[in-house]
Amino acid sequence: MLHDVGKVALPDYILRKPGPLTLEEYTEMRAHPNIGADMVSRIDGLSTIVPWVRPSHEHWDGTGYPQGLREARIPVPSRILLVADALDAMTSERPYRSPMELTDALAELERCAGSQFDPQCVELLVEALSPVSRR
Repeated sequence: MLHDVGKVALPDYILRKPGPLTLEEYTEMRAHPNIGADMVSRIDGLSTIVPWVRPSHEHWDGTGYPQGLREARIPVPSRILLVADALDAMTSERPYRSPMELTDALAELERCAGSQFDPQCVELLVEALSPVSRR
């Protein structure tokens, strides 16, 4: 939960918007990792995770935010957070859509491995959850 704590500084209408964000709204949304890292850095005992929070929305191909980091420049814990957060987002109820089935969400992660997500992180998660998805 701490990787998205910066969202508390965003207006509710952005967080709950049922449709696509405007460019201005998306710009505000992209600020939340920096805000969150700053907030976490002020909490005793959490300084070690600050370097994971700020880049937790960076994409493997460099198209993420806030810094546009790519591949090995993204800390491994941040890469893991991105994949885990994406799976949670896809399989949870959202104002703009119903939750996906686990098998569909895993397929989407695999489709985006190598672009949005670290391929190894996706591979390991899919491997770990595949028995669950076949139940």
